[in-house]
Order: sequence, then structure tokens, then C-alpha cells
Amino acid sequence: MTDVTLTINGEERSASVPPETSLLRLLRDEFYLTGSKLGCDVGDCGACTVIVDGMPVNACLMLAGQVDGRDVVTIEGLATLEDLHPIQKAFEEFASLQCGFCGPGVIISAKGLLDRNPDPTKEEIKDALSGNLCRCTGYTKMIEAVQDAARILRGEKEAA
Repeated sequence: MTDVTLTINGEERSASVPPETSLLRLLRDEFYLTGSKLGCDVGDCGACTVIVDGMPVNACLMLAGQVDGRDVVTIEGLATLEDLHPIQKAFEEFASLQCGFCGPGVIISAKGLLDRNPDPTKEEIKDALSGNLCRCTGYTKMIEAVQDAARILRGEKEAA
């Protein structure tokens, strides 16, 4: 067994798991954080994207032991039931998602981008979202939502 202690959404958490356990399985099975989805399980779809130490990563490709002592942010850490994150509000306002399966990964990827670059170009947004596959919508509304959220986070526009 591998002992892992990490900070998830601002809260220190610990678990003892088999060494082959992925970060995704740790989050979903040990801590019941099910926002990150199991899609392809090979790093192609982005449904499992979380932020580790400020960088978006595919949780299905990272072992739980690799996050010992690190900081992880999941979709559950962005908002409360009463107050959505500006990125989530923008995705809702622009009707950027349909089924929602890819949504947590896309939103976390967008957050990772906007945390590092508060004023991204359209091409930079496309690049940041390129690891996330969506079969329901085109990506145009997602890109527009990220652009709008960036304006809100920079204080150039009030949230809806």
C-alpha cells in the first residue's frame, strides 16, 4: 500500500491505496469527488482533468503516489451551490455544454489557463482546451465563454 497525503480543494486529505492507483481513482473512490470523469483512461479525452500545483493534468495518467504532498484542485473546489465560479457562470451564460460529461475537465483546463494567463488570445484558449474532447457541442461557445470569463476575472465586466 502507498500512503498519500495531499491538499484537495484547500483541505488536507490522506489515504492508503495500492501503488497502481491513479489520481483519478483516488479522487473518485477514496474521497468521493466524482466531478472528474473517467472517459478514455489513456489521457486522450480530458474528462479527468484536475489542477496539480497550478497545472492542469490528466488525473487518469498520474499515480496517486505522485501527488503526495501536493495541491490538487478539482471541479468541486471551484464553487459552492450558492456561488458559481466566473468560468462556470460564463459556460452557463453561453450555453457552452450540452450533456456535461466533458464540462468539468474543460472548465478546469480553462481555469488553469486563466490562472497563468489572464488575457489569453483565442489561439491560446484553443490550445488550452485542445486536450478536451466534446462530442455534443462545437467548441465555439466554449471559447467565447472562456473569453468572457477572462474579462470578468480581469474586472472588465461584471458577472451575469
